[in-house]
Amino acid sequence: MTGSELAADRRPGTGVWPLIRTERAALVVDLADLSDDQWATPSLCTGLMVREVLAHLTAGASLNAVRWLAGVIRCRFDFDKQVAMRLAEQLGATPAETLERFRRVVPSRTKPPLPAVAMLGETIVHAEDIRRPLGIRRDYPTEAVTRVAEYYQGSDQVVLAKGRIGDLRLVANDGPFKTGSGALVSGSTLALTMAMTGRAAYLDDLKGDGVERLREHCGMT
Repeated sequence: MTGSELAADRRPGTGVWPLIRTERAALVVDLADLSDDQWATPSLCTGLMVREVLAHLTAGASLNAVRWLAGVIRCRFDFDKQVAMRLAEQLGATPAETLERFRRVVPSRTKPPLPAVAMLGETIVHAEDIRRPLGIRRDYPTEAVTRVAEYYQGSDQVVLAKGRIGDLRLVANDGPFKTGSGALVSGSTLALTMAMTGRAAYLDDLKGDGVERLREHCGMT
């Protein structure tokens, strides 16, 4: 985390961590009454059901830098294997246990060696990976989703995002976010963010000459 990010996190009400806590708590509420079939719904994360994505979020909120590095070494620097291992640790025996484990980490500030805004991105993007297939809608605070969009437009650290939009101009129609030059892609900040991270399901929510190019880029890994 940069010095400016640390300073922001220390100012009451302006830091990233309160936003993360709010989004985690909102997700707990949305998932409180799911049926077993809903928990088994395929998420937008390829190969993972809704319940597994939630366990992945729990793992991220339970993993400090030391444990993260130990896992990387244990998995011989196979990062996908590490993700799968940590997910399995947090899945629990039942959907109720999966949800309870996530509920416990709602206030957690534990994280891998990533900036806090990356954790906010993980929380919002994976929450949408869960909500969208279930038909659950959330009106995210503009500040939260804008911070995530601004982070992803300049980084490929967590997921390929910057490289996916390099030849496009993205303009939000519900907030201040805009970036890049080239063919226009416009829409909500959330839809732009999700498309930046390769979620093709959100492309139909976007408009502009650059949408088809972004559709091609959503196949990039």
